[in-house]
Amino acid sequence: MLRDMFARPSRMPTSEEALPGRKDPIPTAEFHFISGLPLDAPVPPGMEEAIFGMGCFWGVERKFWRTEGVWLTMVGYAAGITPNPTYKETCTGLTGHNEVVRVIYDPEVVSYEALLKVFWEGHDPTQGNRQGNDVGTQYRSGIYTFTPAQAEAAKASRALYGEKLAAAGYGPITTEILPAPTFYFAEDYHQQYLAKNPDGYCGIGGTGVSCPIGLPEARA
Repeated sequence: MLRDMFARPSRMPTSEEALPGRKDPIPTAEFHFISGLPLDAPVPPGMEEAIFGMGCFWGVERKFWRTEGVWLTMVGYAAGITPNPTYKETCTGLTGHNEVVRVIYDPEVVSYEALLKVFWEGHDPTQGNRQGNDVGTQYRSGIYTFTPAQAEAAKASRALYGEKLAAAGYGPITTEILPAPTFYFAEDYHQQYLAKNPDGYCGIGGTGVSCPIGLPEARA
């Protein structure tokens, strides 16, 4: 598709190869298209945040804004080198960034484990630098954690789901799990894209293998 025409799928850039970016953030939407909440709203007391990369962020964001207990979602770029990258720069593969969704959620309503289940079942985490026809390092699978508890849960779920995928004939999981890096907002038109364009492109799809995280067998 056209959004991949500048993609460089083979590898992450070195710091010498990375684009220089810019000092100031790029413009983005002021408010969430669905809820009307400010996109730069601070995390309310009692709520927590998470960041996931699982392919084209248009479809990923929709999965999470539809999840009960999620208070706010936004799309952006993370886990790369270039400061304040644009979408076009990210698609060259020369920023190192991943297309990600930042989620602010109420842990009294939805647990981090439940969000991990949405993550694992919503894409194929064995594909490396791609999701289906979307090819490039910006489509890699990634979990970016804010606390030791999140990191522990993410790694445990990766091991658990890896066993299920292997039993179903899939290869090893390629998902990176890293401490949450700087989140750079994507441009206005990317925010809640599939709410603005209900028939728009969504390139993500799961494996059909259920993730048992949070079920009794996972806790045994």
